[in-house]
Amino acid sequence: MSAMDDAYALVIGIADYRHVTGLPSAVRNDARDVRDLLVDPRHCGYPPEHVTLLLDGEATRGAILGALSGLAARTRPASVLLVYISSHGGRLVSGAFAGEYILPVDTMPASDEDLARTAISGTEFTVALKAIPARKALVIFDCCHAGGIGQPKGGTASFIKSGLPDSYYERLAAGRGRAILSSSRDSEYSYLLPADANSLFTRHLLAGLKGGISSEDGLIRVFDLFEYVQPRVTNDQPDQHPVFKADLEENFPVGLYPGGKDIPARDEDGFRYDAYLSYADRDPDSIWVWETLIPRLEREGLRIVISGASRDPGVPLVVSSERGIQQAKRTLILLSQAYLDDNLADFENVVAQSVGIEEGSYRLLPVKIGLVDDRRLPVRLRMLTTLDLTDPRRADRDFARLADALRGPLPRR
Repeated sequence: MSAMDDAYALVIGIADYRHVTGLPSAVRNDARDVRDLLVDPRHCGYPPEHVTLLLDGEATRGAILGALSGLAARTRPASVLLVYISSHGGRLVSGAFAGEYILPVDTMPASDEDLARTAISGTEFTVALKAIPARKALVIFDCCHAGGIGQPKGGTASFIKSGLPDSYYERLAAGRGRAILSSSRDSEYSYLLPADANSLFTRHLLAGLKGGISSEDGLIRVFDLFEYVQPRVTNDQPDQHPVFKADLEENFPVGLYPGGKDIPARDEDGFRYDAYLSYADRDPDSIWVWETLIPRLEREGLRIVISGASRDPGVPLVVSSERGIQQAKRTLILLSQAYLDDNLADFENVVAQSVGIEEGSYRLLPVKIGLVDDRRLPVRLRMLTTLDLTDPRRADRDFARLADALRGPLPRR
């Protein structure tokens, strides 16, 4: 039995509205691609009959509420639930019908009253969600879209303020076992970059679910999903910040790590990897690491892990540097001037050294890959024996010493 056999999903994508300004065709791509990935046994592994897709004309108010009601009848407390919505979302800021609304395809925006009658209010959606017994629920909103090259696409009617506020996500997440992941803050747009088939947020969401997120147990979990998506979206578009709200007792799974694909087994000392690479992710360091160091270490049969997105499909991934450091026997710090200027790199070597001190071992292994002003090295690093791969006369010898050190037992204090 698969861990996702009791997983259910509702996927909604609305681009062609009947009475409201439309959205880019990428919205349809997003919804289809999310549905296809969820039911793919090579990836997330949801039973196809457990996943409902409502696209454009199918996504009426009645159909959406009916699908939510169906999930209330089909799921149980132990079930996993994922709801993905890519559509217009907004709020009326004043008047008798003030509040948040999700806009189905048949929303009538002629007046406040018409909108409240034909859209799905925040209260209505919250009540429908609370009626579903599943206590492992993730609701994903990719709303408030922008089209073109960083140019916001027009909204719906002038009296509707675009975007769903953080306060709404907090209310929706209230109650045990629910998490909300939104593509952007309510004051921001969800961008579609030029030539992309998917929105920026959903592109990274799909990449994480396809295996960009690492796994210790063959499952992709809800916290890891946000940890993967958020920094990548904001790195690509600094004006977009995904939002995460949750009231959870566990980091529940939302999919299989590609089809339950095996991850590296632990060795006799409990490590999945021989080395975690800590380096400055900028050229020329990154070029040398990916084109020279990693292939050479892999030819030696060594298990290597790096935090961040892989440019080599043969390299396992972790999203959290702390997790990678914990899972690897040694942490290689690849010293250069760029490394000494990198705050993340400094954080990683502090974590690795701290872990070693706590357990009475030497986890940190410095390797010089570029010119370094030794006076800038902290005393805690200066005191460690450093291998030098910059001198052609010594590089082969020191690389052999490096490989032997990584294959050998973890030195103890």
